[in-house]
Amino acid sequence: MGVKKLWDILESCKQTLPLHHLQNKRVCIDLSCWLVQIHNASKPHNGSREKLYLRGLFHRLRTLIALNCSLILVADGSIPAIKLSTYRKRLGTECEVLQDGRNSQKTTSLQRNMGSEFSCMIKEAKALGVALGIPCLDGLEEAEAQCALLNSASLCDGCFTADSDALLFGARTVYRDIHLGEGGFVVCYEMADIERKLGFGRNSLITLALLLGGDYSQKIHGVGPEVACKLVRSIDEKNILQRIALEGLAFARKTKGTKKKEGLLSCDADKENEWNSLQTMCSSKKEHESDEYYRQVIEAYLKPKCHLPNSPAVERVLLQYPFQQRELQKICAHAFGWTPDKTDEYIMPKIAERDVRRLANLRSLSLALGVQAPYQHIRVGYRIAAIVKPRKVQGKECFEVAWEGDPCLKTSVIPADLVKSAFPEKVEEFMSRKAETKKKNKKPKKMQKESKPTNSESCKIISGIDTQLGELSITPKRPSKKTCMPISIETIDLSTPSPSPPLVKHDAVSCLASTARDIDVINVIETDTETENEVSPEHERKAKELRLFLDSIRTELS
Repeated sequence: MGVKKLWDILESCKQTLPLHHLQNKRVCIDLSCWLVQIHNASKPHNGSREKLYLRGLFHRLRTLIALNCSLILVADGSIPAIKLSTYRKRLGTECEVLQDGRNSQKTTSLQRNMGSEFSCMIKEAKALGVALGIPCLDGLEEAEAQCALLNSASLCDGCFTADSDALLFGARTVYRDIHLGEGGFVVCYEMADIERKLGFGRNSLITLALLLGGDYSQKIHGVGPEVACKLVRSIDEKNILQRIALEGLAFARKTKGTKKKEGLLSCDADKENEWNSLQTMCSSKKEHESDEYYRQVIEAYLKPKCHLPNSPAVERVLLQYPFQQRELQKICAHAFGWTPDKTDEYIMPKIAERDVRRLANLRSLSLALGVQAPYQHIRVGYRIAAIVKPRKVQGKECFEVAWEGDPCLKTSVIPADLVKSAFPEKVEEFMSRKAETKKKNKKPKKMQKESKPTNSESCKIISGIDTQLGELSITPKRPSKKTCMPISIETIDLSTPSPSPPLVKHDAVSCLASTARDIDVINVIETDTETENEVSPEHERKAKELRLFLDSIRTELS
């Protein structure tokens, strides 16, 4: 499709750009090219009747919708008269409709068979686009020519087509292919790069089409890509088509007995002399008759039949169309066997992400103008209710967010930088909530650690029971992990006669239960100020009462 070997010539100008490059751009799509690409890449297996071409188109469109691309689907119109020969050859017919200039003047464009299988595929694709809120423009003839006109008139930022003729029709940015999934990218050709790197403008590319052949013309025998490029560079870009219109392409034709003159193509002679020498290679009457045909090819590239930029058809597709959820559910149920919930699961997060990008753009624009309007006053479709948690998708920082209002869409994952641009208030709210939660989680642990005494501290409490008769020597076992809250313990005065104290005190039992088991040996060391060996009866009685008191504690705990 397009000019033969032209993509190979332009290889050095090819760019591979990430899908993110397409965000917020206006793009028109050569619908026929996309369907052919998808159909060839996803042929059904095992007799499956699932419409894989339509499913592939759906996934491409939803990806571009999420990037907030303004899309226009462009369909082919009638087949140009000058292309009928090539078209019928593709259908397997060897009949040459256009043999010379006189035949081409009498032949008109041919209406396409709207009942063919491919035409039915186009109808289904257009219906899917309308359900997604994407307008479709029916071209007068070639879809790539209509896309190129919209691009050159700055009504779109680029056009998707695999047909290299788009550059000859005047396109400035052509996206040849798109790849989805992880590491997704688009293949792009910029006319500015082609002019700068190769020195080929639009007129030069049209001349290459005449030399190498394409949809509108047959190639010149004996002229390959290298020779054709050399011939084109030998003439100035502004004058090359005028010279062809006046002199034809006899200079580049290969006929018998002209091998010596062919050698001039590879010499380093003056460019003008080279052109004149090649022009004399063949000058038969038949070739002079075909010069008119080449002038018509040039005219077909320079002035294709298209809807003008200010026409009602173009103005209509530049409007914003609504998303038709119910209609999309019906199409997906019929074509893919999906339930309404599954359809919503695929498309609703993408539409919500598109709305967030639109809000981010509006806020950025208002900020540039010095206006800081609250996001609540900006009218968009979906709004983020709250940020649920941070996520990482394919190595990229994202947020899982909850959405407002729509029961069909509860949560989804979108890029973190996009959320920060559109809803910085929600990001601040989430970070504050996260810091607060972290602080609350830490505080109880500190209080608990400070309020619980260790086993050694519990032992100190018991050893604090002091008497005037002597001191308690406590030998603890291995510290236990069980702890208790601080308790109050009454001091027993053994220096004066008094009735036996109560066996236990209620508020001490719970603590002693956890600590008394760790006491291995309790020794009562009795001392007297007078002599160490003599003990008064009163002293002995109080010591006995203390032993009984401690025995009662052990009995109670056991």
